[in-house]
Amino acid sequence: MWGGYSSEIVISEKSAAGIYSFINKEKYNVYKVRIDRASWVAEDRGCFCPVDRNNFSFTGGDGRRVLFDFAYITIHGTPGEDGTLQGYFDMLGIPYSGCGVLASALTFNKFTCNCFLRNFGIKTADSILLRKNDPCRVERIISTLGLPVFVKPNLGGSSFATAKVKESCRLDGAVEEAFGEASEVIVEQFLEGTEVTCGCFETGRGMTVLPLTEVVTSNEFFDFDAKYNGRAEEITPARISGEITSAIQRETARIYGLIGAKGIIRVDYILTGDVPALLEVNTTPGMTAASFIPQQVSAAGLSMTDIITDIIETATVL
Repeated sequence: MWGGYSSEIVISEKSAAGIYSFINKEKYNVYKVRIDRASWVAEDRGCFCPVDRNNFSFTGGDGRRVLFDFAYITIHGTPGEDGTLQGYFDMLGIPYSGCGVLASALTFNKFTCNCFLRNFGIKTADSILLRKNDPCRVERIISTLGLPVFVKPNLGGSSFATAKVKESCRLDGAVEEAFGEASEVIVEQFLEGTEVTCGCFETGRGMTVLPLTEVVTSNEFFDFDAKYNGRAEEITPARISGEITSAIQRETARIYGLIGAKGIIRVDYILTGDVPALLEVNTTPGMTAASFIPQQVSAAGLSMTDIITDIIETATVL
């Protein structure tokens, strides 16, 4: 499934193409389903067939009825990353690829997730949450977090409407822009260091923590332009010590357990000195051939096709 109700639909389309290329089509009958606020449609032999949301099925152009046995959700943003679709599939009894309702909803809310994980001793940047109609008290924010700060939608990803604010006079504008993407905005303390990211998944074969990727960009930060327009160098495995690598991998596996994750997740960190600080937990990571997870899988000498097969088989047995 791809699409969604947010600006991230353009990224979802790319991830869907990646997932489609990885799935073993000799083993499974695979259909792409695109959803948006107006419609849900399944692609079948060049036709676009309306999906019956009562039982998640469709009637093909030849009149045959197709009932799905499994849904691979690769929707970044709502309703595929926030627990909404997960609840829908739970009610229908249809297994799906990733985290359940609670883990999805928790991690989609950056502020709440970081507060939750901080209770378990995981280091995060200090932050302030703003809701619509809350006054943006610039002086209080700066006195608490200093400058620069990051301003971003609290519910969303792909760095849409995310800004690094260096001057107090620009804070109001950055907050207003972020509110254009979501009803909540997070203002976060700036931490300087090396950005790394680590993928992790669990199947019936056990837990696998992947090699780390180091992100290097000449942009102000790893923004949309850096992520999707080639303005960053992604180095896998990361150029950090084996000891720090192992510590971050252990932390990633621990976070996976704390949130009750399923399927593939990716955890982003900023490394300040030798100390990793959590940036974000991503339960629906990008899945193009050039995305972090496929890079890490390749570096580990594993196969995306085999991993996705294991995820499908694990979910359908549970």
